[in-house]
Amino acid sequence: MPRRPENPGTCAYCGEIITKRGVAKHLGKCPKWQEVLTSAAASSQPVETLWHLRVQDAYDKDFWLDLEMVGSASLDKLDKYLRAIWLECCGHLSKFTIGGWSGVDVGKARKANATFEPGLVLRHLYDFGTTSETDIKVVGFREGKAKSKHPIALLARNRMPELVCQERSQPAHWLCIECVYEEDKSGYLCDEHMEEHPHENYGEPMPLVNSPRTGMCGYDGPAEPPY
Repeated sequence: MPRRPENPGTCAYCGEIITKRGVAKHLGKCPKWQEVLTSAAASSQPVETLWHLRVQDAYDKDFWLDLEMVGSASLDKLDKYLRAIWLECCGHLSKFTIGGWSGVDVGKARKANATFEPGLVLRHLYDFGTTSETDIKVVGFREGKAKSKHPIALLARNRMPELVCQERSQPAHWLCIECVYEEDKSGYLCDEHMEEHPHENYGEPMPLVNSPRTGMCGYDGPAEPPY
């Protein structure tokens, strides 16, 4: 089978459309990001290790984030960030592991500097019932000053996947959970078919948002960074 094209992303600073594998190269020449680095270097922020993280859904690689995290921050800060941008619906429990469910737990109180090394992959598990599994790979690091007092900065994220209505070849903006679970369909609906859709046993169709948790445990966004 032909390989499915990689879902591109957008630079959080200049807005340019970029590939997932090209994020680091792009940032090296992105004028807006370079302005941020110059401004940070002149700030009173301390110099420390800043970790470049590639975050992606463990099973749907269309959803990904590139983040920069300060080394002095705890993994609890990363947990809160992932909840805000992708996951939070009902205040479920979560944890970090190396190796998934059968692997070794990594406490949220651990600092990034005491945890990360290039190539390391952590798995984040959110909701121990309807679980969202997220892989966090350490791409690299730099020594410098963070762009702000926040512990995590968004560098780039995937563009919203192009989904097609199950009823006709039109862009989908809605998801019918009943179609997914009861009729084994994609559940994707365009605006026209959402208005006349008959299903409501699982609630009305919900908006599609840029998160791999869409439709799980009633998650409906907003899928925006917390700062």
